[in-house]
Amino acid sequence: GRVEVPRSVTAVLGQDVVLPCRYRAQEQEQVVQVTWLKRGPGAVAEVAVLNPQHGEHVLEPFVGRVLRHGHGDLEDGAILLRN
Repeated sequence: GRVEVPRSVTAVLGQDVVLPCRYRAQEQEQVVQVTWLKRGPGAVAEVAVLNPQHGEHVLEPFVGRVLRHGHGDLEDGAILLRN
């Protein structure tokens, strides 16, 4: 399969933004977890883990600011980043 994400996402300062992410699975593939990471200068931080068996887990300092936005199965792994 392959991951589909836009090349860039534009946000308005002070407003919420959706970060889309879709996985186009091949036959016999199933998405069991989606992990969002924030890449910064010299570091990578885990933002959120979406897992249907263990639930959604958002890490500090993103708690209260990140919500799952995707609908249905995890092939739609979009998140909403709140202001």
